[in-house]
Amino acid sequence: MNTDPLLPGPSEPITRITPAGPVPRTGLGLMLRLELSESLRSRWFHFYSVVVVGLMLLLITTGISESRVLGFTGLSRLLVTYIQIAMAVLPLFIIVTTARSMVGDREAGNLEYMLAFPVSLATWYWGRFLARLVLVLAPVAVALGVAAAYGAAMNHPVPWWHFGLYSGLVAALAACFLGIGFLISSLSRSTEVALGLSLLVWLALVALLDLLLLSVLIQQRVVPDVVIGIALANPLQAFRTASMILFDPQLILLGPSSYVILDHFGVTGYVVWAMAYPAALGAVLAGVGYWRFSRSDLV
Repeated sequence: MNTDPLLPGPSEPITRITPAGPVPRTGLGLMLRLELSESLRSRWFHFYSVVVVGLMLLLITTGISESRVLGFTGLSRLLVTYIQIAMAVLPLFIIVTTARSMVGDREAGNLEYMLAFPVSLATWYWGRFLARLVLVLAPVAVALGVAAAYGAAMNHPVPWWHFGLYSGLVAALAACFLGIGFLISSLSRSTEVALGLSLLVWLALVALLDLLLLSVLIQQRVVPDVVIGIALANPLQAFRTASMILFDPQLILLGPSSYVILDHFGVTGYVVWAMAYPAALGAVLAGVGYWRFSRSDLV
């Protein structure tokens, strides 16, 4: 009879110790939730939300929806003005805050801490990308919702179709500049370099490409199709033109260049291209950033 208290008795089952299975890896959803919770506590998101929603409230209080310019009035006039202002503010916030994100984590030691957990580099990288996209679009959705509620309260016709198209254009533009920001952050070795590069890229897209380069091309009498093609390769210019074409299908404000755009794309084709091109460009640049980031010294 067994008298050893450490051995199982005759009626006790013998349990077999099996090797532990693989450690479960953190999924994309959990990484997305973690990034969202961290970003919601950051100052840049609060300031960005106040600016984006505050712009809409400012335009509403100024009574811009009651004015009429080139036939635009009501919510149409309000949306045109808001989108044109947001086109300059939105990319700057996105590219500056995003370009400093990963390189800032590397300098602070947070990147080494996060990668010590059972999470793949791809999951961490793309989880941050999707979380930033959600955070950037959420205040814009709130601002557009405020505009729709204001229009319904003032008995203005609510152009729901235009609301949907504008939301798609803003999402494509945000994805584009997120991709640029992630690429800059993966290439930079310090936050100062990342900040300088982000401002340089933003200034080039806002001013240099449209004003300086195109003026030189026109002076050299380059074929108009080439000049307009270079202009539309700028995602900001593609966004600006698409936002105009929704309420001005003939693109009267663009003058003779409208013939080239409408002959090659048409109204529907150009709106689709203005959404697909910036989104695809942002995805490609973010992919290049991940390739560069995964082959660099992470810590």
